[in-house]
Amino acid sequence: MSEEVNEKEAESEAQTEIPVESGEMQAEAENSGVQEAEGKETEADTQESELDAAKKRIAELEAEAADYKDKYLRAVADFQNLRKRSIQEKQEAFDYANTNLLKDLLDSLDNFDRTVEAASSASDPKAIADGVTMINKSMVSMLENKYDLVAYGAVGDAFNPDIHEAIGKSDDPVAEPVLKAVYLKGYKLKDRVIRHAKVMVSMPDGSVKAEDTGDSKAENAEESN
Repeated sequence: MSEEVNEKEAESEAQTEIPVESGEMQAEAENSGVQEAEGKETEADTQESELDAAKKRIAELEAEAADYKDKYLRAVADFQNLRKRSIQEKQEAFDYANTNLLKDLLDSLDNFDRTVEAASSASDPKAIADGVTMINKSMVSMLENKYDLVAYGAVGDAFNPDIHEAIGKSDDPVAEPVLKAVYLKGYKLKDRVIRHAKVMVSMPDGSVKAEDTGDSKAENAEESN
């Protein structure tokens, strides 16, 4: 009898212990499911947060790109406008470069007009010639002093092929080539020749040497003393 009682008690204890283990396993399973769900929820939240950050960054980059594009288009437009203005200013400077010179020449033209009018009724040719000479001197003085335009070329000057254009020559008793006649004066604008003088040149015929020229100059100086 005692053995049967012990067996029943053992079975009863075994049956009692089985539900405990089963409950723990169920609890663990439930906890695991909760943790897995929470992990998935956290991962979803993280992905959503990263997606929002990416969208925000894309929007910022798009706005920045649009701003750069606008600045680029404005810069191109400004450059084109500046280029057009520069071309226009250069053309105007070219077209009206001689405005000041022409204004200064107007006085001389007016004087010439008055001289022509006076010549129609003048009885003294010398008065007309004096008027023309005065106008010429005034014009030359203005061009020299204001525009650095200088005339050159006079009979007796040494011939220089860099600034003189020989249109004729003759053999003469000279020691070196000199200007025998000036057909057209030459002109320099500052240091640059803008028109060569057209001249007749006296070339040495061999009858006069450089030493002779020096001696003759000395003799002339003594005679003058």
